[in-house]
Amino acid sequence: MRPGVRLGVDVGTVRVGVARCDPSGVLATPLTTLRRGKGDLAALVELAVEHQVLEVVIGLPRTLAGREGSAAVAASDYAETVAARLPTVTVRLVDERLSTVGAQRGLHASGVDTRRGRKVIDQAAAVVILQGALDAERATGTAPGRVVGDGSRVTQVPGEPAPTRRKRDD
Repeated sequence: MRPGVRLGVDVGTVRVGVARCDPSGVLATPLTTLRRGKGDLAALVELAVEHQVLEVVIGLPRTLAGREGSAAVAASDYAETVAARLPTVTVRLVDERLSTVGAQRGLHASGVDTRRGRKVIDQAAAVVILQGALDAERATGTAPGRVVGDGSRVTQVPGEPAPTRRKRDD
């Protein structure tokens, strides 16, 4: 298991749930919920810098059949933009099927009213995504998902110069 703090991210159309793990990569905990729109990417980058993260793990919402629909494309685009803004941090996309459902069930089981707490659900989904990635790496010895920003597709951030990227090692 590689040591280092990681951020887990659940990208939604309205909110972005963020979780972090301890430096030993054992336990994911909720961190915050960001409102999508102007400033969410800057806030996520600020969190990554503040916590000196090893990597950012972003959930890729595939269908139960494993296909990637519009939500997966949106999450991939978001991940590309994060990678462009954090050129020294590895950004990974990991399968997040049923992370929100799992988060809702867990919160409901602990007595949290999920109808009023969408922000809490988004953070809990980020925890599920990150904890799944941590557990997978611990079990296999290999970092899960796929690295984003390998130079195959880079998203231009409006108002900023075109990013220059170096190839990352897996």
